[in-house]
Amino acid sequence: MKRNRMKQSIVMALALIMVLSLAACTGSKNNENQPTSQPSNSSQPPAGEATPNPEVPAWQLDTSPVELSWFVGASWYPHSWGESLASKYVTEKTGVNIKLEVPSGEANEHITLMMTSGKLPDIITMGSWENAVKKLWEGDFVYALNELADQYDPYFYKVAGDGTLKWYRQENGNTYGIPNDSYSPNLMHETGMTAANQTFLVRKDLYEEMGTPNLSTPEGFLSALQLLKDKYPEYKGQPISPFFAQGNVPYGMTEYLQNLLAIPHEKDGKVYDRITDPDYIAWLKTFRTAYERGLINVDFLVDSDTQVEEKTNNARYFMMVREWNGMAAVNPMLAASANPESYYVAVDGPQNSRGDSAKLFPGNMDGWMVTMISKNTKHPERAIRFLSYLASEEGQRDLFLGKEGETWDMVDGKPTLKPEMVDLLSNDIEKLEKEYGVMDTYWMVRNPVIINQWRPEKAPVLKQMEDFANAQADIDSGIYKGLDPLGDSDVAVAWARISQNWEEVMPELITAKDEATFDKVFESFLARRDSYGFDKVLEFRQAELDVRKAKMAE
Repeated sequence: MKRNRMKQSIVMALALIMVLSLAACTGSKNNENQPTSQPSNSSQPPAGEATPNPEVPAWQLDTSPVELSWFVGASWYPHSWGESLASKYVTEKTGVNIKLEVPSGEANEHITLMMTSGKLPDIITMGSWENAVKKLWEGDFVYALNELADQYDPYFYKVAGDGTLKWYRQENGNTYGIPNDSYSPNLMHETGMTAANQTFLVRKDLYEEMGTPNLSTPEGFLSALQLLKDKYPEYKGQPISPFFAQGNVPYGMTEYLQNLLAIPHEKDGKVYDRITDPDYIAWLKTFRTAYERGLINVDFLVDSDTQVEEKTNNARYFMMVREWNGMAAVNPMLAASANPESYYVAVDGPQNSRGDSAKLFPGNMDGWMVTMISKNTKHPERAIRFLSYLASEEGQRDLFLGKEGETWDMVDGKPTLKPEMVDLLSNDIEKLEKEYGVMDTYWMVRNPVIINQWRPEKAPVLKQMEDFANAQADIDSGIYKGLDPLGDSDVAVAWARISQNWEEVMPELITAKDEATFDKVFESFLARRDSYGFDKVLEFRQAELDVRKAKMAE
């Protein structure tokens, strides 16, 4: 009897295995290139775990070793995980080891290929302005963070910030990404920390030797360039590059320059077409004149990142439309060089015809980059809990300051970097980031409201630029950043065509042989812009602005 029952049991078990195998095969064929992980319908935690408590960080429930891949959408991001003190400390504490991935080229294209292949990393950080972000959300490639939080870690709501989650909430009620460097206007008004980083920079020694010329008018700008050409054509045997614009056409010579000129974003409640503003056009014509006279060349429109870095490190630019925090490592290095006056300072750059001060973008609710959790992850519960940990004050402190006793101490009740760390910050930031991984090494979920209280006083060569940017920040203008359509919609495609064409047209404008040719090229661009559907883009911007104003009023 026992043998018969055993035979029956074996037969039934084999039959069950075959059924499950067939189901698995069928499922894999039907779900090819689809996300591999879905949150369970059950609200119960994984077996053996306690129920998550909204008041207690859920990462503490499971600190067993797990590896999560993390894509950082910045080809220039140089850091790894597991070698620096801060990253090793976080892994030891949480059990989460991170495999960092960066694109070899354009982040948008890279993540789009990943979506097509169905092989997305566990965690994804992308610029909030990138087209791929909308594709990830609308294509159901990433989890709604609120749904993961409901199931695995309600503590997430306590640390992510209701304002941020509300700001990024989509029409379906879900929030798919959490930003870094997100600032509300109220916070900026209260603290004076605006996160403004746009500045107009000049090389201090050359600028002062010239007698601090007025660069705010077309006439003064051209005169300074002429003086540079006549008296200071070289530095250390290399030609001086008169001018640099960060981000070339799409950023430095468009949005950034328009902010320096204090061109409004809206008039009478309607979104304003800034590109046709008379002051902006007048300054583009000033650059055309500078090119015609041989005072600038087109290197600022075509230099590679490597060329820009080489010129910056060797103080070979005279004037720069550049974010000051991009000079955090360079300025102290130049100030400590054989020519200690060759570092850069912020001054008044191009201004509008009324002489108004610049109105620079401050921080905003969008933040800089957004971090998402892919549906390809096999560990959605560990991913949301790790994200929750990083967003908390504890996680911010662990990554920003490192390990107590080794990189920081409690001084008068305040976490304070050790003096040797502050010294490295000023004199060897590369060593600080590689060996210790503190400060801004891992900025993907950085919350300035928390970490800025722990920052040491900046060196004077950095603080001058920061103070200048803060003084010219237009605190309430953050709402206008990123109004353009993204994704695959008709209006987004129209805007992509317009933007691409503008990048092609700008060099034609700068190198036009005369003003009449400039006008002809510009008018031709405006006609093409209309044919691509610019009216729809304006409608989209207006609708988006109205939605943002409503959110800010909530």
